[in-house]
Formats: sequence, structure tokens, C-alpha cells
Amino acid sequence: MARFEGKVALVTGGGRGIGRAISLELASGGATVIVNYVSNSQTADEVVAAISAKGGQAAGMQADVSDAGQVAALFKSLRGEYGAIDVLVNNAGITRDKVIMMMKPEDFDIVQATNLRSCWLCCKEAARMMMRKRSGSIINVSSVVGIAGNGGQTNYAASKAGIIGLTKSLAKELAPRDVRVNAIAPGFVETDMTADLSDELKSAALEAIPLGRMGEPGDIAKAVAFLASADAAYITGQTLVVDGGMVM
Repeated sequence: MARFEGKVALVTGGGRGIGRAISLELASGGATVIVNYVSNSQTADEVVAAISAKGGQAAGMQADVSDAGQVAALFKSLRGEYGAIDVLVNNAGITRDKVIMMMKPEDFDIVQATNLRSCWLCCKEAARMMMRKRSGSIINVSSVVGIAGNGGQTNYAASKAGIIGLTKSLAKELAPRDVRVNAIAPGFVETDMTADLSDELKSAALEAIPLGRMGEPGDIAKAVAFLASADAAYITGQTLVVDGGMVM
């Protein structure tokens, strides 16, 4: 039996980049995957089609996961359709990079809302389901920037560091109900988000990575699948750094 057979997984921001790879990886293990998106239905539909083409089960669900009302509606729909979810991957995220003297307060606020508030809102809704079932796994996508910092990303670093603190605190709250909460901290990964970096920045990043290459979305997806699976049944409250050794 596939390791996620009979399980339902929700992946926020599941239509592109790392989220797409996570959706496909969980589906390959037998999970029914809910691909969340905020505006780009086409990419979500493409992921659902790719999963269906391989005999898997998937559906796209629209919601701005930084909005409490939309998150409540999303999870109400999930309860009606599936009863509950077994795996939540909080992957939705954006950047608005500038040095602090050039950064507007709204640049800070929208990054916190999309990256951190959305994680908290979805965790709260999922916790209700999972505590009732006395099982479940939550994986929050942080970043090495939340551990080591990065110039020009004070807003992003704050949001990703906040995710690590949220993860540890929630893991302590939910452990008595056998619900595990962990985080993944990717390094530089080849996605749309890093595609616009200059060649100079990419070269500098490569020099800082002992394994000598940028990460691929699949590298992160496999780590997420491990933490979501029974293989990680005794792991909670941890941050798994997947960065080629960059911040060791």
C-alpha cells in the first residue's frame, strides 16, 4: 500500500514551484491532494490534471489563505467533501524585497499576512480537525532566511522566523493529541521566485552552497513527504533544513 493511501492533504500555494512539487509528491504516495490557489486557477488545474493523468485524486480549491473568512470557508468545504484532512502543508508565500530604508510598511504587512498569518489561520482550522481525529501532520514551509537572515529581506526573514516559532509552539500544544507539527527550511531553490535573481547573486549563492548546486523543488517535496509520513512518527517541533549545507 502507498504510504499516503486513504489520506487527504491540503497544500496551500500548491499550483506553482515548491507547492506544485509537494502536491505531485504526496499524490504519488496515494494521497488525495487539495491544491489551494489564490488567483491562478490555470496552474492549479494543471497540477490536478497531472495527478489525475497518473491515476491519482486531486482537486483545486480557491482561497486567499491570509483572509480569515476565506480560510474558514475553505475548511468548511473540506469538511463537507472529505470529512477532515490528514496532512496540511503551509506553503503559500511571497517576497517584497527592499533594504529597510526603502521598504514601505505595506511591503512588510503583506509579506507577514501571506507568509505568516496564513500559516497561523490554516493551522488553527486544521488543528480542530486533527485533534478530533487524534492524528495528523502539519508541515510549515519556512526558509533558511528565517534562520540566518538576508540583507534586503527583513520582512521575509521576520515572517519565516515567525513560522519556526509558531511550529515549535503548536507542536507542544498538539502533541498530546498525537498531531505532529514540523517545519521545512529550504535554501536557494530553482523556482519562479528565484528566477529573477541576477547572475551575480546566483553565482554568490552557489559559492555559499557546499553541495555546489541550487536546490530543486523535488528536493523539498521529498523532505515534506517524509515529515508527513509514518516514517516520521516520532518527530515533532523540528525544523528540517534542506539547503545543500549552506547554513550549517
